Amino acid sequence: MVESAWLPSSQSWTKRPFGGGATSWPAVLALSLPTGPGGQEQVGRPARRNPPLSLQYLMFLVDSELAGDPCSELQWVRRSLRKLQHAMQSCGLELAPNTIERVLHAHGVRSKGNVKHLMPQPHPDRDRQFRHIQVVRRRFEQAGRPIISVDTKKKELIGLFKNRGQIWTDKPAEVYTYDFPSDAIAKAVPYGVYDIQANRGAIYVGLDGDTPDFAVDAIVCWWREQGRRCYPSASRLLILADGGGSNGYRAGRWKTQLQRQLVDAFGLTVTICHYPPGAAKWNRIEHGLFSQISQTWAGLPLTSVDVMLSAIRCTTTGTGLRVTATLMPGSYPRKLKASAKELASLRIKRHKVCPQWNYILAPRKPGK
Repeated sequence: MVESAWLPSSQSWTKRPFGGGATSWPAVLALSLPTGPGGQEQVGRPARRNPPLSLQYLMFLVDSELAGDPCSELQWVRRSLRKLQHAMQSCGLELAPNTIERVLHAHGVRSKGNVKHLMPQPHPDRDRQFRHIQVVRRRFEQAGRPIISVDTKKKELIGLFKNRGQIWTDKPAEVYTYDFPSDAIAKAVPYGVYDIQANRGAIYVGLDGDTPDFAVDAIVCWWREQGRRCYPSASRLLILADGGGSNGYRAGRWKTQLQRQLVDAFGLTVTICHYPPGAAKWNRIEHGLFSQISQTWAGLPLTSVDVMLSAIRCTTTGTGLRVTATLMPGSYPRKLKASAKELASLRIKRHKVCPQWNYILAPRKPGK
């Protein structure tokens, strides 16, 4: 058993000039060799199970295999415990893997994974946009106007493919070893519309491209079938969307299709607020709808489109969430862009706060 007195402090070994300075492990090992009469060194392997020598050599190995930030306390070892043990055995030193682990823990070195926590370059208007979205939402809520959060859920391969999660069953389902798209029956594109105030969700499953045309068709379908029935007197609609993808703020096709198919067709004034870059997880549909659907079909292979639609419709929560699912098998070609004439004909008014992310589309007069 290794006593605490044998454990050198972290500074005593991390700052030693091993590997690049004047001192090296052969020199340290020579100083540790037993001596015979007259001070002459005895040639041979050091005594086994010599804890002080073993720990010094372990610290030397770890020092050369240690990675981390020299300005912080974050450190990790590239070698495994078994490899460290084998390296010590080659020099006649013996430490068990669990002892090596205890020594490393005593010096603050542990096995850890990466943590996605840093934003490389936060947008300067990030907080300002969040505050503006909160203000606009509050105004719509106080007036009783509809608010929807929209986004595309992760695309799913339809077929015998593994779906992460577990289900209670007497025999697990057998699926393909690899997730090759060529083996899929189809690639489903689920576009979601989440009514925040009513706590109702609608998923529109396409089998072609995730394009602005598809996104707008899904929103128009929701308004025609559900929105105007729940809000019969509404003349305004608020859409909360991500900053990229099929409903991104840079996509001119997204704006022209909204103007023609939703705003002009139903005489509806639509306010659109986009979340800033890197803030997709704060979109309400992510944790209010998509996460619940993922829990519903966790561990269930989506062997057909019908299975997928059925799983979506079965999604419920204790707070009253209900979800509908609709198949939209139409063709949605990619790379369609709005012409300069179409963009010029938009009846658009941008907000003073972050105008690139916040704008209003108003109905145009007939014939425009």
